[in-house]
Amino acid sequence: MVAKIGSKAPNLIVSAWFGGKPTNIEQEKGSVILVEVFQVNCPGCFMHAIPDAIRIHQLYRKKGVKVIGLATAFEDYDKNTVDNLKLLIDKQEVIGETRNALGQSGQLLNGNRLPYRIPFPIAVDSIKKENHNASKSRAISFVESSTSSLSSIDEKYKLMLIERVQKYFESRQYYAETFEQYGLQGTPSTILIDKRSTLRQVTFAQSGSHEQMVKQLLREGEEELELERAEPAKEDR
Repeated sequence: MVAKIGSKAPNLIVSAWFGGKPTNIEQEKGSVILVEVFQVNCPGCFMHAIPDAIRIHQLYRKKGVKVIGLATAFEDYDKNTVDNLKLLIDKQEVIGETRNALGQSGQLLNGNRLPYRIPFPIAVDSIKKENHNASKSRAISFVESSTSSLSSIDEKYKLMLIERVQKYFESRQYYAETFEQYGLQGTPSTILIDKRSTLRQVTFAQSGSHEQMVKQLLREGEEELELERAEPAKEDR
């Protein structure tokens, strides 16, 4: 089942942890959680999304926000590997399209190194071999999870979307479990979870837009805490 906004956020399905103490959604209850989902071979992830996640980590880590990186792979499996992730974490080295794009824009040191380190823990999404279950029901479920209102879409366009998704499932060799579990559309994606471990927001390619939601979730957490503190006082009267 794909995770739903307003429901309990499922744990990340992780094969390894780097750059910090292993953790997960249920272990961080009581914190606002921001999960930044990226691929190593994703220029936009390193130009915009990860720097923004680092900024939020630096501003709000002492105010109740936990930032987690999730390295996934839904394409370019030869580049989005654990070995290339280790290069990134240990030496700040980037590869492939990321190196080309950041190099051309003058954002690398010595031609292949990021000018920053990622300061929060990074989980590695669990990658599984595809069983080629390309049923129509699976395609419909995927389209529904990625579309706000499938019933409002033109019937011809809807059928075309479902057919394309079926072909995608038929052609791919692997799939990333957390990526699938949260119904993500690509990278960079950002997952926001409130202090009660409820999934509140999932966005795709919207870097720089998450701080307001982070602030809102922090305010909500403070308001809920104040209400909880007020309850015993009422009972004492």
